[in-house]
Amino acid sequence: MKYRFHHEALAEYEADIRYYKKRQPGLQNRFVAAVEDVIGRILEHPERWRRIEPEIQRCLTRTFPYAVIYSVQGEMVFIIAIAHGSREPDYWKHRVPR
Repeated sequence: MKYRFHHEALAEYEADIRYYKKRQPGLQNRFVAAVEDVIGRILEHPERWRRIEPEIQRCLTRTFPYAVIYSVQGEMVFIIAIAHGSREPDYWKHRVPR
């Protein structure tokens, strides 16, 4: 199974990486590893994680307050958001393919 990011999800992910790099050198590497771990778990078992809408699922990172919001489209995982837990809920809904 493969994955791809919505362009806004990729932009927010990159912004979060920059934020953690400024906060503490090397912290961005731990953040990237946490998100990559989630993506790997999703790719192994895409249907395992909590449904938050009929076609949308969420998997939480273990060490950072983030969730990967995604949908499964055939053999592709479409990453809709790398959402911080304190962000406004559902800010990403306009990204969902219809």
